[in-house]
Amino acid sequence: MTTVALVTGGSRGIGAATAARLTAAGYRVVVASRSAQPPAGVEVAGSIAMDVSDPASIETGLAEVTEQYGPIGILVANAGVTRDTLLMRMSDADIDEVLATNLAGSIRLARGVLRGMLRAKSGRIVFLSSVVGMLGSAGQVNYAASKAGLIGAARSLAREVGSRGITVNIVAPGFVDTDMTAELDEERRTEILGAIPAGRYADPGEVAAAVEYLVGPDAGYVTGAVLPVDGGLGMGH
Repeated sequence: MTTVALVTGGSRGIGAATAARLTAAGYRVVVASRSAQPPAGVEVAGSIAMDVSDPASIETGLAEVTEQYGPIGILVANAGVTRDTLLMRMSDADIDEVLATNLAGSIRLARGVLRGMLRAKSGRIVFLSSVVGMLGSAGQVNYAASKAGLIGAARSLAREVGSRGITVNIVAPGFVDTDMTAELDEERRTEILGAIPAGRYADPGEVAAAVEYLVGPDAGYVTGAVLPVDGGLGMGH
């Protein structure tokens, strides 16, 4: 039976690139997003509506995937938001939305797929963190906290389920050429590029390739790992 892979935030950017790579690798890919739109140009198995900041939406979405496509063997928790501003100006809503979406949402997703994975005695969970979670970034206290929290969550879960054939890993991208980074002004883009040893932004497909490795058969002995895809920006952290 073909393994079902759920990719959240799968309609564009890193999520869409991941959906494309996993589809090409033969997985039965279902993407979840608030819009329920499938990624352009990718023939995924299915596309569902899910707001990962809402526990009820996660529960409903996971049930829909399992009922329509089968038990989830791979979870790629990629959905995320930013609400950037200096902390003194950051509202409670800015804090709550980012933590609820990026951190709590990923934890709840992992909890939701665990029962089926434990029953199958196999599974792959990948959280999309960020180089910012280790380096820090002015104006991103909420975002950096959420991405750093994913590392602690994944490593703790890896210790809980490692003996049951389930791996839990983290991919930590640097600056990727997506809609999110396109919103940066030219001065900030130039500043960032100057700090990246590789001298360029990543292509979403390069991040997707790291995810594909971690969910594949060759990574069965890799768990609790942080795999940076950042052009050397965060090396040593």
